[in-house]
Amino acid sequence: MAAAQGYPLLCLENPLLDIQAQGDEALLEKYGLKANDAILAEEQHMGIYDELIQRDAKLIPGGAAQNTARGAQYLLPENSVLYIGCIGNDKFGETLKRTCEEAGVHTEYRIDETQPTGKCGAVITGHNRSLCTHLAAANEYKLEHLKQPQIWSLVEKAQYYFVGGFHLTVCVPAILALAEEAAVKNKPFMLSLSAPFICQFFKDQLDSVLPYTDYTVCNETEARAYAEAHEWGTEDVVEIAKKLALLPKKNTQRGRTAIVTQGTEPTVVAVASVSGDVEVKEFKVHEISKDSINDTNGAGDAFTGGFLAGLVSGKPLEDSIDMGQWLASKSIQELGPSFPSPKQAYSRS
Repeated sequence: MAAAQGYPLLCLENPLLDIQAQGDEALLEKYGLKANDAILAEEQHMGIYDELIQRDAKLIPGGAAQNTARGAQYLLPENSVLYIGCIGNDKFGETLKRTCEEAGVHTEYRIDETQPTGKCGAVITGHNRSLCTHLAAANEYKLEHLKQPQIWSLVEKAQYYFVGGFHLTVCVPAILALAEEAAVKNKPFMLSLSAPFICQFFKDQLDSVLPYTDYTVCNETEARAYAEAHEWGTEDVVEIAKKLALLPKKNTQRGRTAIVTQGTEPTVVAVASVSGDVEVKEFKVHEISKDSINDTNGAGDAFTGGFLAGLVSGKPLEDSIDMGQWLASKSIQELGPSFPSPKQAYSRS
């Protein structure tokens, strides 16, 4: 049931159920998989998901923005995060709803009657992970779902909006509806570039949304892919962050903040004022020993979740960045895009 007052943070993207289990060379060979690879599933791969479940798989709500939603909720008070996407009418969809509820994230999924719930099978062999993804219903989100009165009322009550860039391949009109709502009501709107191929092959869709962003987040590879696609003639992350921050904006009441993560290297943050000045800051990441690192998958999603938790809590930029880095450092010590259980309280580095 929706919180009467609404949810401060709304996240939109492509939900997947991550199914992670220990495997072996025989399992990889059976499905034609490589030990350290990521592919989209074809017909011959469809049996792997049930087989992984039979191997005592760990079931985790997945998809980049859903990971971010769980990360933000991990640090925020109860009933703080709403997640929207599309799933199928099947057992995997029910599992996805249940596991999100257990993480404290409220979901308003569109249920597609023709496609199964999207899922990602992760076969773990030693330190390697072979990912096999079937997007299915995740590709079927529709604007009509968002515009339903009971859903749109939650959109209007939200105070912060986050969209994962992967949704640019699915339903740009839904992204723009949220973006327009944010701009008109002067609410912060944040977009992740998500992957280099988004910048390269969905350039027009991305460029239709970026004017609405108050926060743009990406890693260094995505930043350079965007710069290359727009012929900026530089691979310098600081210069790219500045240019991202200074792109034209619809909501001129706010400047734009561009955030570029760089793994273990400092996070670069360019803050543009409404007058067009830009200031660049760099933030060292939380250091942990290499022996403590279990799985870096989803570290960027965790960073974004922690950062958003800071914004929603009214923290200044520096504290929000630190919260993102703290949560990322905790996530990479877990298996998959997960967070410590029981919950750990955030502490400033």
